[in-house]
Order: sequence, then C-alpha cells, then structure tokens
Amino acid sequence: MSNLQLRAADGHEFSAYFVKPEGPPRGAVVIVQEVFGVNSHIRRLVEQYAAEGYLAGAPALFDRQKKGIELGYDPESVEQGIAYMQKAGPAGVLADLNATIDAAVHAGRVGMVGYCWGGRMAYLAGCRTNIAAGIVYYGGGIAQLLPETPRCPMLFHFGEKDTHIPLADVEKIRKAYPQGTYHLYPAGHGFNCTERASFDAASSHLAFSRSLEFLRQHVG
Repeated sequence: MSNLQLRAADGHEFSAYFVKPEGPPRGAVVIVQEVFGVNSHIRRLVEQYAAEGYLAGAPALFDRQKKGIELGYDPESVEQGIAYMQKAGPAGVLADLNATIDAAVHAGRVGMVGYCWGGRMAYLAGCRTNIAAGIVYYGGGIAQLLPETPRCPMLFHFGEKDTHIPLADVEKIRKAYPQGTYHLYPAGHGFNCTERASFDAASSHLAFSRSLEFLRQHVG
C-alpha cells in the first residue's frame, strides 16, 4: 500500500491511495470517495478490493482545494464535506479520475466504484471516460445528469429508506438508462459505511457480493 503522487492532464498534482493485490492483478478498480475525502472508510474499501485480486486506488479528489482532506461523519464534518463538494468542478474531477485510470491500466481493464458523491462522479465517468464498468453506491444527483448516459455497463445500489435520494429519482435513472443493473436494499443512505449510524451489515454484504460478481464479469 502506498500514497502515489499523480499528475492530471492540466498539470494538477494529487495523491492517490493504492494497494496492490498479492498475486497478478485481475484488473484494476478505482474507488471514488464520498464528500469526506480519502478517509479510513475509503482506504478500507481500497484494501477490500485489493484483497479480491484487483489493483485498487482512491484519488484524493479534494486536493485541488486543500491537500489531505479526511473528515468524519459528524454534522460539522458533513457541512465541511458538502462545501468542498460544491467547489469540485466536474472538469477537474474527471481529469483526476482519468489520471488515476491511466495509473492503473497496466493491471488490465479498469472498473470504478463510487460512493455517495463519488457515485455521481462514477456515473459521469461512465459517460465520459474509458472505464470497462462502473458501480454506483447511493449516488446522489444522478437524476440531474440525465439524459447523458454511460457508455459502459453500470451497476446501481440504492437504499429504499434513503432520505437523500427519492425512489422517484431512481426510476428516472432506470428509465433513461434501462440497460443498467439496479438493486434496492432495505436501508438508508450510506448503508455500506461501518462508521455511519446508517450502516446495514446485511445490505452491505449483499451489495459487495453483487459488485464482485459484476467486476468479475466486466473487468476480470
């Protein structure tokens, strides 16, 4: 495991947390952060996918604003994270995601898994980058990105009790992009994060197993 320094096409330098698998990689997975930065939760996800045989990395997408952003889940941190998110322009985010994809492509096909705001960015990457597959965990605001639709296979995980993402929005996405794979869980927003009160172990386990199956199919 290591923190790499990467350079985007526009010259911006940023850090990315990468973990190599034990053996030859099956491919690569880019993990896209929530609004809380590359914190302990995101690093554990990188390690989790590396343990399954993928070269995994998470770019620090808020480095354009401030280096080393790592927030918790208390109300003050949420407020700070939203402020950083609102200043993170799509062009810069996509430039950093593309640089991370370029740093990982030597391992094979590259998939992407995004959480919360990162899910929205993974959807955008599915529309505008060359990833082999994308996975979205409770990605907010995707309904506002339509009618732009992904060019690669996409898997979506949403919580039925998510107060941030109306089920009506999920239906809008499904209607605009019917070839996507959609799963609903009896859980709220952030159900995959062990550090949140909304963590739902059963939903998290099922979503991860489905994500792995999807990656095996489309990445390796």
